[in-house]
Amino acid sequence: MSFIVEAVLFDLDGTVIDSAPDLAGAANDMLRARGLPDAPYDRLRAAVGSGARGLVCEAFGVIPGDATFEPLRDEFLTRYESRMTRDTRIFDAVDQLLRSLESRSLPWGIVTNKSIRLADPLSRALGLFERAAVVIGGDSTPHAKPHPEPLLEAARRMKVDPTRCFYVGDDLRDVQAGRAAGMKTVAAKWGYLGLGEPVEAWGAHHIANTPQDLLQWLAMA
Repeated sequence: MSFIVEAVLFDLDGTVIDSAPDLAGAANDMLRARGLPDAPYDRLRAAVGSGARGLVCEAFGVIPGDATFEPLRDEFLTRYESRMTRDTRIFDAVDQLLRSLESRSLPWGIVTNKSIRLADPLSRALGLFERAAVVIGGDSTPHAKPHPEPLLEAARRMKVDPTRCFYVGDDLRDVQAGRAAGMKTVAAKWGYLGLGEPVEAWGAHHIANTPQDLLQWLAMA
């Protein structure tokens, strides 16, 4: 590589943490409360990258603009907030990756589309907040990903050049945001990946099958 890496930024859900059990759990809690059967976990897991919108749409077959969408989304967020640390964990291999970055004094941060109202307490509960150089939520700037502004704001707060950052995520919008911000993008194949185009079509600079792959690229930078 022909550039100096100054920082590594990560998406949160599906990249650093496995939050699908609680996100899917909140959706299925809603279905059970209505006497409906659970939605298949694998379908809900794949929808996690689209946040509350994607999970509500997948569970209830609605779309934004439908009369029932906003009430369902609001109920989902309330239910999720009440259980968001029940089964959510840091991916073991990612925790090892973060510790390796810390041992090299290479700062890392989180840029997620999750609202800061959720991202802040969740990252604190998992012991990430105090380790991260920055935590940017979906409403920390006027724009959410795929707009580059959240990533640029993270770089500003960390006082690093965006073009000397990696951004690692498991959704197409992560790659789009990272490229627009001038960062090197890494598609995290261990994540949720969504229901759209295959990861190979996203245009990421790298596709990491495991967090260890990222460590190897950093070693070569």
